[in-house]
Amino acid sequence: MTTALSLFVTCPRGLEPLLVTELHALGAGEAYERAGGVTCSGPRELAYRACLWSRLASRVLLPLGRFAIEGADDLYAGARTVDWPDLFAADSTFSISVAGHSPKVTHTHFAGLKVKDAIADRFREHCGRRPNVDTDAPDIRVHVHLEREHAGVSLDLSGDSLHRRGYRSGTGEAPLKENLACAILLRAGWPDIAARGGALIDPMCGSGTLLIEGAWMASDVAPALSRQRFGFEAWLDHVPAIWNELKREAQSRRDLGLKQLPPLLGRDLDPRVLTHARRNALNAGLGEAITWEAGDVLQVRPHGHTPGLLATNPPYGERLGAEGEVIKLYSLLGSTLKQHFGGWRAAVLTARPDLGPRTGLRADAIHSFYNGDLPCKLLQFGIAGPPTPSAEPAAASIAEAAGGGEFANRLAKNRKHLGKWARRTGVTCYRVYDADLPEYALAVDVYEAAGAELHLHVQEYAAPKTVDPIKAEKRLREALAQLLAAYRLPASHLHFKQRAVQRGALQYEKQGEQLRVLEVEEHGAKLLVNLDDYMDTGLFLDHRLLRMRLRKEAAGRRVLNLFCYTGVASVQAALGGARQTVSVDLSNTYLHWAQRNFRLNGFEVGELAREQPPTASGSRSPWARAPGTRSRPSGFAPAPHLTVRDDCMAWLERSAADPQQRFDLIFCDPPTFSNSARLTEVFDVQRDHPTLIQRARALLAPGGVLYFSTNRRKFKLDPAAAEGADCVDITAQTLDEDFKRPPPAHRCWRITA
Repeated sequence: MTTALSLFVTCPRGLEPLLVTELHALGAGEAYERAGGVTCSGPRELAYRACLWSRLASRVLLPLGRFAIEGADDLYAGARTVDWPDLFAADSTFSISVAGHSPKVTHTHFAGLKVKDAIADRFREHCGRRPNVDTDAPDIRVHVHLEREHAGVSLDLSGDSLHRRGYRSGTGEAPLKENLACAILLRAGWPDIAARGGALIDPMCGSGTLLIEGAWMASDVAPALSRQRFGFEAWLDHVPAIWNELKREAQSRRDLGLKQLPPLLGRDLDPRVLTHARRNALNAGLGEAITWEAGDVLQVRPHGHTPGLLATNPPYGERLGAEGEVIKLYSLLGSTLKQHFGGWRAAVLTARPDLGPRTGLRADAIHSFYNGDLPCKLLQFGIAGPPTPSAEPAAASIAEAAGGGEFANRLAKNRKHLGKWARRTGVTCYRVYDADLPEYALAVDVYEAAGAELHLHVQEYAAPKTVDPIKAEKRLREALAQLLAAYRLPASHLHFKQRAVQRGALQYEKQGEQLRVLEVEEHGAKLLVNLDDYMDTGLFLDHRLLRMRLRKEAAGRRVLNLFCYTGVASVQAALGGARQTVSVDLSNTYLHWAQRNFRLNGFEVGELAREQPPTASGSRSPWARAPGTRSRPSGFAPAPHLTVRDDCMAWLERSAADPQQRFDLIFCDPPTFSNSARLTEVFDVQRDHPTLIQRARALLAPGGVLYFSTNRRKFKLDPAAAEGADCVDITAQTLDEDFKRPPPAHRCWRITA
């Protein structure tokens, strides 16, 4: 009569219910969930089948004993009661792994040493010698589990963790564990879909784990068939004849199953990751069974003729970058599924279940999993509608399916009008929509990069509390889908951000790490913009006419640009023939950006630090080096164009004492509010603008002009700021055709000495 074995099969958290079902199918009798796995019983063949066929298990453990512990000595005594020489030979190597927690034995390494000593002493007592320890590739693995006042010891029949299938030669970021990938596919009903001939698509496939596991599942390939070594092979109760027969059966099933694979498609934006995926598929014995495509997730289309399953593990916020990009992904993914995948199933594993409603789809099933230590939800959707034809639908049908007809109509009207104006005036970067409809509170800017490559920069304004967030999310989905349909752009060329009220340095802080810089042009000036990583792009479009005014007036003059940001106004002044430009800002990032803009246009640019120790007269030169920087060589002459890192208010105060620092043109566009840690005082433009303007006026040369601009809503100019000067509000003259909508994007005054 065959002796039944009691086993404990471990798995990642959340997979226990699926594992119970799987073990029953493999021949287990009783099986019930425990924390971290499933306890079951069955013949020796069950242990072999679990090692060979389980898609969900991490380890198959044969419990040997469980005992109470009050300390390390009890751990030694309990482990010594096990008849180790009856389990493996003295010439086999072994290792100890310890998991769990106990207040009685708090050091897992010490616990492992006590069990090792117990095994060694039992062997010496039995045969006068002991087996050696091998922590890298042992013949036998002993597992110790600490659970409060108890400890258990088990023989690990699997050896290395079963989730390591052996096909991975490279991965992308945050690879999905193989057994978690199988759990996703099982919950999503992939075996039944595959049996009907439905396709499997992962549009963000990374290193291809979901597709490879899905292919093995559909073709009846045992996940451990190619494994070279198992923990039970050095077990003295191992019966090779049973094992070899099970392997022959698995090989026959694999050979037959690989001839019946359904369509499989993997897609990723990164071609380098796809190189790993292809290699992994080859290692898995799948040859060219999986189709791999480099491309955006939102351009994925159905594969095959039968409705299938789209399953994916989208990048989380920390992997993808800015919050806006994550929102864009989920919003447009929902639109893509509704427009193109009628009749399909979709399964999305996410660590951000709050983003599920952004898809505009109602999940018909939600399951909890853990991706490592990260809690996740598997959201499942049935996509309503008939199967979508394989032919690409026309833009009109895409727009109609997306909804948001009012937005589409207004966008079309603006595009027609502003497109003609832009072509006529040579403008290549402009605002095409700015919350024209209150229900669609977005700003949409067009950027034409070098090579006529079109990009859209989309900012969502914070909705008032009176607006239903569900309706706001729906309108955002509609607007984003309409923009892609209208401009026929890849989703990677639509750059989305949420624009809340920015306080202090938040406006200038990084929003992500995409590191994509584009070259654009403004009336002959070559400029660098970053549409992803900061709330603003490096180019304030509303100041276009004001920069052109500076360029026209700059010939032969010294120009000062305060709060210079990326130095675009300074570059335009240089192109206009300025004798010298000085650009002052507190941010190293933006000053370096300004320097790149200068060099891009063929200008040399110098860099000066904020201050030096007081001179004999007690004053400080605004051109001096900072402490710790190298001295300028003798005979140094300032470059025609200079950048200065400093607090503008403090720099102006110091510069007033130097009569040589006078400027013919000054451009001052301060932030509304700043509390940067590098500032000695918090800056508020409404409160501080009189002092700022007066200090800037002090640096005007005779006949000089100060242009003061601010985008603070409800700003009121204090008459004291321009007392004794000629001050004219020229706001209307500085707003181009794309910024004619009220209220004005900025206010601007021309102040003369």
